[in-house]
Amino acid sequence: MAEHELASLNTTSQAPKPTHRYLHRWARAYARKLLDAAGITINGSHPWDIHVHDERLYLRCLLHGSLGLGEAYMDGWWDCAAIDEFICRLLKVQAPQGIGWFVQLPLWFDSRFINRQRGKGAFVIGQHHYDIGNDLYEAMLDRRMIYSCAYWDSGARTLDEAQEAKLDLIARKLDLQPGMRVLDIGCGWGGTAQYLAERYGVHVVGITVSKEQARLASERCRGLPVEIRLEDYRQTTGTFDRIISVGMFEHVGYRNYRTYMQVVRRLLSNDGLFLLHTIGTNVAYQGRDSWIERYIFPNSMLPSPRLITAAFEGLFVLEDWHNFGINYVATLKAWHANFERAWPQLASRYNERFYRMWRLYLLMSAGSFMARSSQLWQLVLSPRGVSGGYRSVR
Repeated sequence: MAEHELASLNTTSQAPKPTHRYLHRWARAYARKLLDAAGITINGSHPWDIHVHDERLYLRCLLHGSLGLGEAYMDGWWDCAAIDEFICRLLKVQAPQGIGWFVQLPLWFDSRFINRQRGKGAFVIGQHHYDIGNDLYEAMLDRRMIYSCAYWDSGARTLDEAQEAKLDLIARKLDLQPGMRVLDIGCGWGGTAQYLAERYGVHVVGITVSKEQARLASERCRGLPVEIRLEDYRQTTGTFDRIISVGMFEHVGYRNYRTYMQVVRRLLSNDGLFLLHTIGTNVAYQGRDSWIERYIFPNSMLPSPRLITAAFEGLFVLEDWHNFGINYVATLKAWHANFERAWPQLASRYNERFYRMWRLYLLMSAGSFMARSSQLWQLVLSPRGVSGGYRSVR
């Protein structure tokens, strides 16, 4: 079921049943202890303090972890003026660890033993997340509709400038030359392909598993040396001078990391370069976040450095590894500001529950990057090593 078809918001405050009052009192005391360690006060005056509208919140969160916290926010059980700072503080003291473990356990087993990102499963993320409405993404993103971390370290002042700086950074890292054939794995709405074709004179093949992305990307790139394909990366054929993957590797799944790198190696010329742009996590984690899994990115997971390097070992030489994850805080806040500004026009198509879900997703993500729990990496890989050495670009 699409997010905008979810049930309407329920903000009615209810007290726990008498038989459960002891459990709820214990859960509230335990939650207060965790929040105190993070410098968060229940119903306090700071922007990062949580304001509770339903006393059942504490037990729901302790039992169901992030799923309970997220669904409770969607149901109107709590609010916070600065959700990003609230999440950042929780993550810095590692408060979420051990909470709702039995909800996470099935996801861990599922990720460990079932490959949900192959075959038809590869297209689930497109249907659930990227196909929900181009109007939403057009309103939220920059003018090129780039749905990945922008590069504010360039000195950019606006989201448009920061995203263009990121695209230029990619082009310079790959030393793009006119006439080169470039493969864009996970091409989104075609903004990257459009920019590279216009500014660098390259021929681009963009692939996506989202029907709506493929349709709009084809329209936006009409008249340019750009081909957009609706296909899984494992179906792609041809030989390319350069390959880029921007914000797509998060949907590959660790069971497919090696296959993914083998496919890229097969498609890349011997003297080519591959740029991998991905969100990452600090430690190898083979499960999936329960709330993100259900409502935002099904069948997705973040790679760790160890899982990435193991996947390309023996296939590529690591030429460069660039971390600018803190730039995602400003990017997500810019997306959130655009979303809030556009909500009056979007509200007729997406209900209030969707609104709370989407803003939680954006601000929760910002908090994770703020806490340095999540990273943003750009890796440059070559099949045989760049002759004379690779010169890093920043």
